[in-house]
Amino acid sequence: MAMKIVSECINCGACEPDCPNEAIDQGEDIYVIKVDRCTECVGAHETPQCVEVCPIDGAIVTDPDHQESKDELNAKYAKLHT
Repeated sequence: MAMKIVSECINCGACEPDCPNEAIDQGEDIYVIKVDRCTECVGAHETPQCVEVCPIDGAIVTDPDHQESKDELNAKYAKLHT
C-alpha cells in the first residue's frame, strides 16, 4: 500500500524531506503523497519515514485504495532508483 496523508495533517512539512522517493508534495491544504512514487519506504527503510517524523499520530495512514505486496513495493523502489 501507499501511504496517505489525511485531514489531521497540520501542514508542518516534517515528512517531505525524509521521503527517500520524493513522493511527498505540498498540496492545497495539506501535504499529499504521490501513489506512483510511494513504497512505504520498502527498499530504503524498515518503516515509513513520513510516519516516523510526523508529530501528529494518525495523520499518515496506509491507503486502502492502493494495495501492493512487498515484492511490488521493492520493484517500484528499484525502478525509481535505477
